[in-house]
Amino acid sequence: MSSSGDSAGADPAEMAWRAMRSLVLELHDKRAEVTDALGMSFIRAKALRRLVGGPMTMRELGAALAIDASYTTVVVGDLEQRGLVQRAVHDVDRRVKVVTITATGRVAARAAQRIMDEPPPALLALPPAELSRLVATLTELVEWSTASKSEPKL
Repeated sequence: MSSSGDSAGADPAEMAWRAMRSLVLELHDKRAEVTDALGMSFIRAKALRRLVGGPMTMRELGAALAIDASYTTVVVGDLEQRGLVQRAVHDVDRRVKVVTITATGRVAARAAQRIMDEPPPALLALPPAELSRLVATLTELVEWSTASKSEPKL
């Protein structure tokens, strides 16, 4: 493993991972753009995007966002004040709160998703054949990663 940042002797997988992280998280990080467009922190926009798939319990939402219960309460409380989500008691277990996105919240989530989905100019400049190969490779990596996460750990 190369610790100096140069590619001499570095593992190709490490180099690929470093390049992907740099491209997405450093050179074309869309989080600030989402934050500015929606007037809220990125974690709140991320919560809205998660809720588009359907209602979630507070625990499920916190796990999906990788935040603790108290911060989940803060995030949902703010989104609720803005009219972007509704919080209700679970039908079966009254101790559990269920969070549902509102129509206004869906509009905000779609705006965030549009920003996040906009490809950077460098990607748009790739020749079609190269872009197709990249899509195939990345799709394969996502599928493999998703499958390996769902397998039980021994």
